Amino acid sequence: MSHETGHEGPIERGESGQSTGDEPRVLLLMGPGRNRDLLTETLGRQYRIETATDSAALGTAFDCCVFDRSGIERTGFDRIADVVDAGRSEGGPFLPFVLLVPADTADTVGAAAWEYVDDVMELPVEKAELLSRVDNLIQRRRTAVELETRSQELAETVAELRLKERAMDEAPVGITLTDPDRDDNPMIYVNEQFQDLTGYVAEEAIGRNWGFLQGEDTDEETRRRLRERIDAERPVSVDIVNYRKNGRRFWQKLDIAPVRDEDGVVKNFVGFQTEITDRKIRERRLRVLNRVLSHNLKNKMNLIEGHVSLLREEIGTDDPIDSLTVIERAAVDLMDLGESVRRIDRIISTAEPTAEPVDLCDRIRQLVTVFEDRYPDATLSVDLPDDPCAVSVGGVTTALEEAIENAIEHNPDPTPSVEIGVERREEEWVDIEVVDDGPGIPAREVEVLEGGETPLNHADRLGLWQIHWIVTKAGGKFSTGETEDGGTVVTLSIPLGD
Repeated sequence: MSHETGHEGPIERGESGQSTGDEPRVLLLMGPGRNRDLLTETLGRQYRIETATDSAALGTAFDCCVFDRSGIERTGFDRIADVVDAGRSEGGPFLPFVLLVPADTADTVGAAAWEYVDDVMELPVEKAELLSRVDNLIQRRRTAVELETRSQELAETVAELRLKERAMDEAPVGITLTDPDRDDNPMIYVNEQFQDLTGYVAEEAIGRNWGFLQGEDTDEETRRRLRERIDAERPVSVDIVNYRKNGRRFWQKLDIAPVRDEDGVVKNFVGFQTEITDRKIRERRLRVLNRVLSHNLKNKMNLIEGHVSLLREEIGTDDPIDSLTVIERAAVDLMDLGESVRRIDRIISTAEPTAEPVDLCDRIRQLVTVFEDRYPDATLSVDLPDDPCAVSVGGVTTALEEAIENAIEHNPDPTPSVEIGVERREEEWVDIEVVDDGPGIPAREVEVLEGGETPLNHADRLGLWQIHWIVTKAGGKFSTGETEDGGTVVTLSIPLGD
C-alpha cells in the first residue's frame, strides 16, 4: 500500500493538504530504513501510506504526516512550519504532524517544535500505541474536514438565502411570509414594498395576521373566501379593501399561496400585495360612463325621435312650437351630458396629489364668494376652524364646487340655503360637511353610490360620482345623509397634507 517518492507515486492533490479519497492517507516523510518499513507495515493495515523524502511531498494531499529527524534535516523545519502556518492562516481543517524521535534524544526536542507538531513519539513504540495515537489524530482531522465541508455548505446556503431575501426586499410588490404552525398564522417576514404600501414598519407588522389591515369597508364575503381557502391550504386571489396605518383606505390585489416542503406539508404561506386603487376607480368610472353613454343618451335620442314624429304630424297646424322646444332642449341636454362625461373623466384622470398642500379654508372662502355672485338669491354660510387645514388631495376644490352646486341646483326653493362646515376629526383627517335645506337626495342615488351600479339600478347624477371618485382616489370616504328637516348632508372625509 505504500508509494516511495522522492517525491514519487500517484498522490492526489487537495486544498490545505486535504485527502480527496475516502481512505485516510498517511505521509511518511522519512528516509528508507527499518523504521519506515515497520511504520508502513503497521499503519498500512488501516491507511493508505505515501512515502517521500523531500519537501515537495508536503504540497500533496494527506491526512497525517509522520516524519523523523532525518526528514527535518532533508526538508528543513522551516518548510514544515510553513506548511502548518499556511493551513492555519487559510482557515483550513486540522492537519496533524507527528515527530518521531529516539527515546535517548527526546529531551532535546525544542519547545518551538510543539507549535508545529501535534504529537512527539519516542522510538521504539508499541504497534497498538502507534495505531491508537495516529488514529486519534486522523479522526480529529476527518471530523475537522467534515465540519469545514458542512460550514461551506451552510455558508453557500446562507448566501443563497440572502440573495433571495434581497430579491424579495427589493421586489416592486409587497411580499409577506406567514407561519401557519403558530397561533393565528402570523407574518414572520415583510419586505420593504409592503412597508411602503401599508405604512407599517416590519416590527409593527411581524407577529400579526394579514387581517389586521382590514376595516369597516372590507367586504365580508372576501374575508370569508380568504379564510376558507387558507384553511384548506389552497391558493387564493382577491381584490380587497384594506387600510394603511394612517387610516387611509385603498384597494389591494392580494395573492396568497401555500409553501410546501418536500413531503407536501405546508410550512408557510406567501402573500403578494399590489395596490389597485386607481384601477378600481377607473373600472367603476368606466362602468358608469358607459352606462351614461348607452342608456341616458339613448333615451334622449328616443325622445328626440318621438317628438320629431309628433312635429311631422303637427305640420300644417297653428302651433308646432311645443315639440320644437322639446327637441331643442333634449339636444342641448344631450350635448351637456357628453361634455360632463368628458370633463369628469379629465378631472379624475388628472386628480393627483398636489405638490404643495393647499389651505382648505381659503379654498372654501373663495368658492363661497363665487357662488354668492353666481346665485345671488342663495344663502351660504361657513363654519371654519381658526387654524389652517392644509390638504394635498388633487381635485378637492372641484369636488367641493360640485357638492355646493348640487345643493343649490337641486333645491326647488327660490332662496336655497347651504351651510359648509369643516372639522378636524383627528390629527391627520378633516371632515367637510355641505348641508342644504332641499328635498334630499333620492334613495336610489344613495343605494347606487353604496352598492354600485346595475343595469336596472343606476344614478342620474354624475356629480355625486365625481365627488366619490375624487375622495376615494385620495384614500378618503364620501357619504351622504339627511337632516332632521329632510335636507341633505354630504360629508367628504379626506386626509390632511403630509
